[in-house]
Amino acid sequence: MSRITEQHAFMKHAIVASERSTCIRRRIGAVVAADGKIVSTGYNGAPRGLPHCTDIGCLRDELEIESGTHHEVCRATHAEQNALMYAGFKQTLGADLYTTTYPCSICAKMIINAGIARIYYLVGYPDETAKKYLKQAGIIIQQLVMPDD
Repeated sequence: MSRITEQHAFMKHAIVASERSTCIRRRIGAVVAADGKIVSTGYNGAPRGLPHCTDIGCLRDELEIESGTHHEVCRATHAEQNALMYAGFKQTLGADLYTTTYPCSICAKMIINAGIARIYYLVGYPDETAKKYLKQAGIIIQQLVMPDD
């Protein structure tokens, strides 16, 4: 009996992870491995606690957006992003994020899946989708005003 390579074994895990995807267009799975061990897995789908495309439809289909373009117009977080975020989830769960500018929708999805509890920002950013996602996720957001020196 022959043994499959480590790379093929990890890819099989990625294929299984893809079966959890809630994306209507493309089901993707990812695995992060180090020293011959799986560190984390991920699949593409809506950020934690937000409605999935399988439940409410695909925004990209509704807007007739061509595949491979305008990734920011998508409810889903990519499988690779989820796998990377989950690898560091213990360190970010419940943490605060300080940013000079309000997050965009791509970062908002990653912030949600990283388990960030509060965001403090200085300057606003005109991305209504990001505001919607962060509000749905229940993340506390506060604009800070820096004292004059």
